[in-house]
Amino acid sequence: MISKGCEQCAKGGKMVLFVYGYCDQRDCFYCPLGENRKNVTNVYANERQVEDDEDVITEAKRMDALGTSITGGEPQEALDRTCHYLELLKDEFGEDHHTHLYTGITGGRENMRRLSEAGLDEIRFHPPYEQWGDLHGTEWEDILYIAREEGLTPAFEIPGIRAEEEFLEFLDEGAADFCNVNEFEMSQGNYRRMQDQGFELKEDHMSAVEGSREDILEVMGDHEQVYFCTSVFKDAAQHRRRLKRMARNVRREFDDVTDDGTLVYGKTYADPERFAELGVPEEFYTVKSNHVEVAWWLLEEMIEEGDLEDGEIVEQYPSYDGQVVERTPLA
Repeated sequence: MISKGCEQCAKGGKMVLFVYGYCDQRDCFYCPLGENRKNVTNVYANERQVEDDEDVITEAKRMDALGTSITGGEPQEALDRTCHYLELLKDEFGEDHHTHLYTGITGGRENMRRLSEAGLDEIRFHPPYEQWGDLHGTEWEDILYIAREEGLTPAFEIPGIRAEEEFLEFLDEGAADFCNVNEFEMSQGNYRRMQDQGFELKEDHMSAVEGSREDILEVMGDHEQVYFCTSVFKDAAQHRRRLKRMARNVRREFDDVTDDGTLVYGKTYADPERFAELGVPEEFYTVKSNHVEVAWWLLEEMIEEGDLEDGEIVEQYPSYDGQVVERTPLA
């Protein structure tokens, strides 16, 4: 089974709204947050640091967002802020803009009511790893029913550390709608702590952790309400499709969009007047403060024919930070 929130993620259509970097409950050894996000109060919409509400709306429009996933840190520890952004998104994009939230605390009925009234659709609980297998009869069982009573879709979202049949019991009892298991991964933020716990990367893999996957799939994989999200799918599908959605919206007339969703163009420090002298149509280049960006194939041709001395082909992400992936010199 795949939830509506996951369907939109799979299409690359979910904006990621990071609302709060603190999490006072525990310091999980597997927490993937990097130093730039951990224990900060900044808000980020995808890669864009949010300065005002318009930044959130602009970023959602930049990628034609179908919905938003709200994360942290712990969003419930900044509940006023979280509810504000939920209301903002629903007011701007309507009820069809699907929202889901990740949380590592139960929060209680009042929080569930406030989140629901603000526009949250789906809440995904991540109980402490140390309590897995002993969740029945605790606040973690209670909050699933409370969340549903308050109009939310309750679910579990857990890292794939090990198989745990208790989550299947909650599904069969109707307490939770689904359980997402994310393939266990190492990141820049948790690499040292993960190694200290004895975990290692899979051979020839950038992030997936060795072991556990096969056992989880054997125990939990056949349940129709369990979805195992692989690291390959996240990187190759979700992230790439989100980039493609952005690229379609931000590309200029002369930008090429690659299969990976990156933008490719040429860059040269030649005198902009040279382009006018050569009769280059204005839609094929843009003059920046100290350089010119131009269709890469045109720049290549101009250098080969001796009209320009040098330049480079640039490949970069279409995201707000515009991270450059590769530069190829031309001369």
